[in-house]
Amino acid sequence: MVVVLISGRGSNMQALVEAGLPVSAVISNRAQAEGLRVAAARGIATRVVEHGGHATREAFDAALAAAIEGFAPRLVALAGFMRILTPRFVERFAGRLLNIHPSLLPAFPGLHTHERALAAGVKVHGCTVHFVTAELDHGPIVIQAAVPVRADDDAVTLAARVLKQEHVIYPKAVRWFLDGRVALANGAVHIRGGDAQLVMAPH
Repeated sequence: MVVVLISGRGSNMQALVEAGLPVSAVISNRAQAEGLRVAAARGIATRVVEHGGHATREAFDAALAAAIEGFAPRLVALAGFMRILTPRFVERFAGRLLNIHPSLLPAFPGLHTHERALAAGVKVHGCTVHFVTAELDHGPIVIQAAVPVRADDDAVTLAARVLKQEHVIYPKAVRWFLDGRVALANGAVHIRGGDAQLVMAPH
């Protein structure tokens, strides 16, 4: 029912599985991704679509889409998938493609979010689950979690606190989607039933 795309350890994928969500397959662009072994050990189907084996981004995305469609998922969840997807791929899975990003979007899209947040001197940082669009790290926001930035934080300590909240909000967002509670209108997401779309971490 849910296909998860990973490139590394897959900690957010593990959070989805441990929350009891129906992850039917885990696909990676890297054969050595640790998350593949974690998924296989839990009896979850795994596939590898190596990006290096394709001449163009479009060819890779076509192969990736074919692998995904083989599982006929209701939802595709990006969980540390370190590839920029083509507009054609995004359009193919529009409305059923989620991503989690380690910042309070639209602030700090792209990489090195924690270092950039500290350099900017922000007092609140966090993470965002959003629908994927053709624009990198944009798209309608489903839920966010905010954590305070401490005076003694470095990128490692801040990242660890943000990651803990990623593991809270991603399963919540996926469950909302599967339960049919996510309403998307005029570029904004509303949750039927009124659940809060912001989690404030206490520390």
